[in-house]
Amino acid sequence: MSVRSISDSRAPSAQAGWSGLAQRLVCGVVLLFVRLITGLRASGYPQRAPGCRRVYIANHRSHGDFALVWAALPEEERAVLRPVAGRDYWQRGAIRRFIARTVFNALLIERRPRERRDDPVPAMAAALERGHCLLVFPEGTRNDTDMPLLGFRNGIARFAQRCPEVEFVPVWIENLNRVLPKGEVLPVPLLCRAAFGQPLTIAEGESRAAFRDRLQGALLALSDGPVEEGQSVS
Repeated sequence: MSVRSISDSRAPSAQAGWSGLAQRLVCGVVLLFVRLITGLRASGYPQRAPGCRRVYIANHRSHGDFALVWAALPEEERAVLRPVAGRDYWQRGAIRRFIARTVFNALLIERRPRERRDDPVPAMAAALERGHCLLVFPEGTRNDTDMPLLGFRNGIARFAQRCPEVEFVPVWIENLNRVLPKGEVLPVPLLCRAAFGQPLTIAEGESRAAFRDRLQGALLALSDGPVEEGQSVS
């Protein structure tokens, strides 16, 4: 399977036709905009050890969720982050394609199993091998219910079994769905937070269901916590 068939998969240092200056300028403008609109407060970010392979998992309420997590990360981590996002949404229209591929270097996958031609798990593993970190929304779709969190899809645990050395860091996003409500084009300025939890790895012999439930519990546990003083974003 060609990873490129799933998404543009440039290495962290490549520019994919863009000059480094132009790309940094665009990302800088997006970063400033996100932080101004959301009043972003981030706490609890756990430093990543050199060579460590990491996947961030977050709750999903808005199409802007991966922008908020991206903005909450240190600069060196933003440079290698690849959000895993639905191809069906982010390839629809030139602006969405530009945001997904050029600004965030998203790894675009087919979310509907019946229409999927390529397994996203090998593509995700290949991205980590090239030095990227990933951002995944294990609920699989936006949560439009009154429940704080939807049940996680099985894919995240399947990926953990394939790559048991990978650490998973939960990130709870709060208020972004009120900044950019469903169906609205213009954002409403409102304070948002991104709370990071401690990394988790799948234990030897741990079942997919047990690890999936443990991940979900770790993410949900962050939902009630106040914004604490921690490492500031840069």
